[in-house]
Amino acid sequence: MGLFKFLKEKLSKKKNDNTEQQSLDKYNKGLEKSRINFSNKLDGLAKKYKEVNEDYFNDLEEILIEADCGIEFTLQIISEILETSKEQKITNPKDINELLVDKMFYDYLKDGEDIHNEIEFNHKPEVLLMVGVNGVGKTTTIAKIAYRYQKVGKRILLVAADTFRAGAIDQLKIWAERVGCECITKPEGSDPASVMYEAIQKAKNENVDVLLCDTAGRLQTKVNLMKELEKVHRVISREVPNAPHDTLLVIDATTGQNGMNQAKAFTEATNVSGIVLTKIDGTAKGGIVLAIRNELGVPIKFVTMGEKITDLEYFDIEQYIFGLFSDLFE
Repeated sequence: MGLFKFLKEKLSKKKNDNTEQQSLDKYNKGLEKSRINFSNKLDGLAKKYKEVNEDYFNDLEEILIEADCGIEFTLQIISEILETSKEQKITNPKDINELLVDKMFYDYLKDGEDIHNEIEFNHKPEVLLMVGVNGVGKTTTIAKIAYRYQKVGKRILLVAADTFRAGAIDQLKIWAERVGCECITKPEGSDPASVMYEAIQKAKNENVDVLLCDTAGRLQTKVNLMKELEKVHRVISREVPNAPHDTLLVIDATTGQNGMNQAKAFTEATNVSGIVLTKIDGTAKGGIVLAIRNELGVPIKFVTMGEKITDLEYFDIEQYIFGLFSDLFE
């Protein structure tokens, strides 16, 4: 049984679970643009070629690259499909589609079995450091995470450690008011590490469960970024043992390879433990999930699919695959 058919059968058994079904529905809706784009192009290939040949694989390679799968990953997958199709004498383009899904996601599923996206609240406070360039949805993502955990009874404290932009401070304060949690701020131009220190003391004194820290998103030089993040890290780790407990890098799915280049700068500057992939409902290029895994080697922990405060989901690779390819196997 192919991977997609296996997932279809597995997920169909969970339809009685309302939470599971709601999440699957969100993935299906959020990946609609990518699914239609991908399905249309693969259907077009199947109509263009009755049997696969060199030109077919060249066209398939182009489709994967245009879907933001990344050049290195695409070449690897095409090579594997070519080899398997020759060994098994597969010539029908529609059969190649199923093989494509298997090859694209097998390693992700195999290596991702032990990924736990839930915060387990083993520390008091849990310190989450949010990094990423301006404009990727970092501040709204912080608000969505704060809302999610506040709804289950956790006390949240936000920290406006992006003191470079007054707008960033004001934006986080507004979101804190909407969510109904406190936000530690200092005037524009203040030392981010001092803001962090003040927030940590408040979190420890007032029994805060989660400390969510915004950081500067500028990337003029990686040297400045590294120095600033290193200083913030030092303050956090000195005041809270083994913290930050998660450093989450926010990437805008609609920026494609440009977003990947930005992400690499952050992974070089700090120890990123997870990715938040935003705006996946706004792109027709769903392959960025594979590029992130292949080029960054960092797990995706959350995805956002909409502008509502509730539009945040734990990343589920099985639901992602089903949402991306369901039209191909109807």
